Parts: sequence; structure tokens; C-alpha cells
Amino acid sequence: KAGYTGIEPWLGKLNEYKNDGGSLKDLRKRIDDHGLTIESAIGFARWIVDDDAQRAKGLEEAKRDMDLLAQLGAKRIAAPPAGARGTVDPMAAAERYRALLEIGDEIGVVPQIEMWGGNRSIGRVSTAIYIALEAGHPSACFLGDVYHTYKGGSDFDALKMLGPQALQVFHWNDYPADPPRETIGDGDRVYPGDGVAPITDIVKGFLQVGAAPALSLELFNKKYWAMDPLEAAKVGIERMKASVAPAL
Repeated sequence: KAGYTGIEPWLGKLNEYKNDGGSLKDLRKRIDDHGLTIESAIGFARWIVDDDAQRAKGLEEAKRDMDLLAQLGAKRIAAPPAGARGTVDPMAAAERYRALLEIGDEIGVVPQIEMWGGNRSIGRVSTAIYIALEAGHPSACFLGDVYHTYKGGSDFDALKMLGPQALQVFHWNDYPADPPRETIGDGDRVYPGDGVAPITDIVKGFLQVGAAPALSLELFNKKYWAMDPLEAAKVGIERMKASVAPAL
């Protein structure tokens, strides 16, 4: 109804649906009937943590998540630094990301390395890309985010060093000038075009390197939560299209 062509569901909601007796086959049919694709999904498996036992459990969780997604025809899953406390050696992280990618190979779902701005393990674009490069796997790719790129202190021009393989999905949002970078949080994100992010330049950068990532609206602003869900979704797609148009 809102006009989207793809979705990026949360595994928590999908597992809740399944555990309550929901049919994945029926859900896939509903998604297909509405002409939608699952471009990515949000999961929080602890694949990166240093503790061997916890990491093993995390990989098992990731495997279950990817298996569920494969049944829905999903293509990718987020691989953020969930559960990491403090810094994680980048080379160790690369080995762990490769292990995650190999699980994805078996199932047919690609885990995308994701950075969280300010996170001590993967808090900058450069760290995420380093891990992806050192993983040495042909499916390695990067899940970007406008807000997190800013929060982590990375320069948007750096994205021009990437290409279509790395840039397959990008979380689309914006951020205000205030609060400042040091104190801004997830809940401060705003609709694309309502903030100060260089949205047009980011899109031009994608086009410059031949990338056309699926843009996934990701916001945690309580003002939007108070809106009617359909209305919030409609405003979101309108703002997304308007934010991209000047670069096309």
C-alpha cells in the first residue's frame, strides 16, 4: 500500500511469527503476491565475539536465521558487531566473518558486514571494509548506513572507493545538525532530506562507481512511532524518492 518494492524484516519478529505457529510458506506467498523482495534482514547473532562458546552459539543462531530467511526467498542478512565488548582484533574478526560467509554459502543467504557508529569493534566504515577484504571471500560485502557513517566519523567520500559488490544494501536515513556527533543517538535519525546529511552527494557517489544498492529506510525516531504506521511508511518512501531524485 505504501509503495515499497522490498522489505528488510527483523529476525526477532520473524521468529516470533514462526514460534506462534505462523507458516513460512504462507508468509512467502504473501510477500510474493505483493510484489515484494526481501533484500536484507536484521539479525543480532554474536558471530564476532571473542568467547569461543558464545561465538559457536552465535554461529548456530546465524545459521538458523539464514535458514529461515532462505525459506522466505531472502537474499542477505545484516552481520553487525552484536555482543562484542570492547575492541576485537580485525584479523580475528575477518576469520570469523569468513566463517559466517561460508555458512551463508551453504544456505544461499549472504551476510553483510555492518558497522555501528561509535562501536569499539566495528565503528568506522574503514574497519568494516578491512574485515571484509581480509575475509578473502567472494561474497563479502558491506551494509552501510547514513547515520552510522556520520556517527562513526567516516567521510562519505570514502564510499567512492567501493563498488557494486560491496554496496548492495544501504540503510537510508538522515540526521540533524543538533545533537552533535558526540551525543547524537539512534533515536535522532530523521527522514531522508529532513537533516543535514549530504544525501545527493552520497547517491552521486554510488552512481560514480556503478553501484545501485537497495535503499532501506531505517529510523528509530519516537515521533514517527507515534504516527499511523501506513502514513509513516508513505511519508518515508516519498522522502526517499525525493532525496535521491536530484542525483539522477
